[in-house]
Amino acid sequence: MTQAIASVLGATGSIGGEVARQLATRGWKVRALHRNAAALKERDDRFEWLKGDAMIREDVIAAADGTQLIVHAVNPPGYRNWAGLVLPMIDNTIAAARASGARIVLPGTVYNYGPNAFPVLRESSSQEPLTHKGAIRVELERRLQAASSEGVRSLIVRAGDFFGPGSNGNSWFSGGLVKPGKPVRAMFYPGKVGIGHQWAYVPDVAQTMVRLIEQEHRLPVFATYHMLGHWDADGTRMIGAIKRCVDRPNLKVRAFPWWVLPVMSPFSEMFREMREMRYLWKEPIRMENSSLLEALGEEPHTPWDKAVRTTLTSLHCA
Repeated sequence: MTQAIASVLGATGSIGGEVARQLATRGWKVRALHRNAAALKERDDRFEWLKGDAMIREDVIAAADGTQLIVHAVNPPGYRNWAGLVLPMIDNTIAAARASGARIVLPGTVYNYGPNAFPVLRESSSQEPLTHKGAIRVELERRLQAASSEGVRSLIVRAGDFFGPGSNGNSWFSGGLVKPGKPVRAMFYPGKVGIGHQWAYVPDVAQTMVRLIEQEHRLPVFATYHMLGHWDADGTRMIGAIKRCVDRPNLKVRAFPWWVLPVMSPFSEMFREMREMRYLWKEPIRMENSSLLEALGEEPHTPWDKAVRTTLTSLHCA
């Protein structure tokens, strides 16, 4: 039997790396595209590391040659130059899928939605974002859907704010609540008590993707699924889990200093983008996962404390 092959863009990132590892564990051959793979200090030796750039179409097409799957989990770090990078990269991936016949797998975001779709987001909810980054994500998915008319297959799995092993500064968990590499002395929470928020544990998201990939024969050409993930109904559950995991029940929780972002925005693209996303913390927003349950029978879900403890350990905070 021929071994299935996946090409992964973003294998050094949080979700891309986890999907790649789970695919390798399930017997897939994984090709990982990286601009300077030889210089990586830590890399999974189960992957075939290829030198290449997601912004260079020929590199992406070559990496996908003979594959059945392209995991498109590459994003500009620190929110830098989304307008100039995000859409050219998905165009390259679509070209590679068209040439190889592979299915594209994309981690989706809530950025696609504006307040008119809140508070419950379904796969059919109207995508009318008010933000610049949200408009880019909508256009990205529009291009995938347009390509489906030509037979290019896609799978989008949409989840909440990522936390988990390998989560980086693009995550509210590691960029707001805690400081990677330092013991948890205090927390800065972006929302208010009483406002629900949806989180997504990276290994659960990756497992969901892989299990859907294994249902290829049942998936539509353009498939989209929402995850419920870790729903914090009143904004206290994540805080409580962190307190328990570091054994500090009286840990101070401060309001995130949103006021500083307008001051720093002229000097930092990341602060500008964070400021733009504040609306996602002002009211409870959650995804409805009935379509996913129908497809899989259940949604992978790691218990809160186990997921948070693993995340804190991976960030060297506990």
